[in-house]
Amino acid sequence: MARLLRLALLAAAASLLPIASGFAQPSRGSLTPGGFAITSVSVVAMTGAAVMADATVLVRDGRIARIGSAAAVPVPRGMRRIDGRGKFLIPGLADMHTHLFADEEETPDAAAPDELGVMLANGVTTIRLMIGTPQHLQLRRDIEAGRIAGPQLWVASPQITGRKDVNSRTVTTPDEARAAVAEMANAGYDFVKLTVAIPPDVYDAIVAEAARQGIRVVGHVDPRVGVARALAAGQHIEHLDNYMESVLADMAPARTSVSDTNLFRIENWNSLDSVDDAKVVAIAKATAAARVWTTPTLTLFKVAFGVGQSDEEMRARPDWRLQPPKHRDLYLGAHRKFWANPPTEARRQRYVDVRNRLVKEIAAAGGRILVGSDTPEWFLGYGFTVHREMENLVAAGLSPYAALAAATRSPAEFLHALAEWGTIETGKRADLVLLDANPLEDIRNTTRIAAIAVGGRWFERPELQRMIDRAAVRLNP
Repeated sequence: MARLLRLALLAAAASLLPIASGFAQPSRGSLTPGGFAITSVSVVAMTGAAVMADATVLVRDGRIARIGSAAAVPVPRGMRRIDGRGKFLIPGLADMHTHLFADEEETPDAAAPDELGVMLANGVTTIRLMIGTPQHLQLRRDIEAGRIAGPQLWVASPQITGRKDVNSRTVTTPDEARAAVAEMANAGYDFVKLTVAIPPDVYDAIVAEAARQGIRVVGHVDPRVGVARALAAGQHIEHLDNYMESVLADMAPARTSVSDTNLFRIENWNSLDSVDDAKVVAIAKATAAARVWTTPTLTLFKVAFGVGQSDEEMRARPDWRLQPPKHRDLYLGAHRKFWANPPTEARRQRYVDVRNRLVKEIAAAGGRILVGSDTPEWFLGYGFTVHREMENLVAAGLSPYAALAAATRSPAEFLHALAEWGTIETGKRADLVLLDANPLEDIRNTTRIAAIAVGGRWFERPELQRMIDRAAVRLNP
């Protein structure tokens, strides 16, 4: 682990270099002309844990024009007033790992705007699509031009992988890797997305070419690459991928554990008996020292493989009706295959506990956590699961404030856009969520949405519900 810490410190030093101009743009959405005032509201600005009570927030032309006490901020004559009494205003939420059904061949690209409406209806005003398509790039342009109402949109590349897959670039040599990275950067994607079957020499070529092109590397970690190498490279790691292998005791009988598709092999779950708690702490500290961002997607793996879910529980969720029949059938098959012969309850609980502790220790060491849902995998709908992920971050040991930060100001920092959004401050985009209760008292209160604004465009609860209803019809013709 000493080597792991040294590599992490080298990565931290590299992170202090100037940011390449191609990494990210500060804003990816249009601004709505006109204005309104939210009065007598409690503001959770996310600039600190304090709540500003009885405040007035003025919005003009899509930006926050002024914030202050009701006595100090008069509402201009003729400006629309929104009564915020008893309500709490937070920044718009961000999902840093999501997908669309429209990525799949059986769902038309024309459904994408309705899918984005579901996200808005859940208070999600910024997203990162994690396996991009040319259609996503057009979708981004449409949102920026105001032709579509949707979240600000960042797009990762088609997956770069060592074996053939859907919407991918298969690379098996360093030259192929360099060509693929250059292609993605030139096409306008925001990130290079890695998945599986990438050996170290190919990985190193990807990282070097990405640095040359000014595009960041995100995604999975191949076991041959390992977390230490990924941290040294400054890769932003999804799903805590390969961490379970990295925390096995030196004397463990096997080195394969339960990251990624290895979850489906029952014999791999035996490895949880060999987790070294000291290595959990060490790799968490190394992750924090490397100053990389981590998107743990706790909810998906906890629900799908840890605690489980009955058919009745799945069908009772509000997002069940948004899933196309073919998608349901695909995951019902995988779900029933896994749960026909599941690991023991003790090992499944150990799996949940280790992943939770990794997140808690990363955060305690000053590491950088992002909310990501990986929806619509495993019957968990986009938008809805951002709230579940914040709840599971709290269950892992984070405070409600820290969990909310992972869905607001932290994504803005990650995208180098904190000057534009992520907190409620004068001059920033009016990406806002109006809640009926305080999320810092109970993080589940983020689901109690009264209204939202995206770029200053205001949506009340009835209209948000219509967005969800419309998407349900579109996705289940």
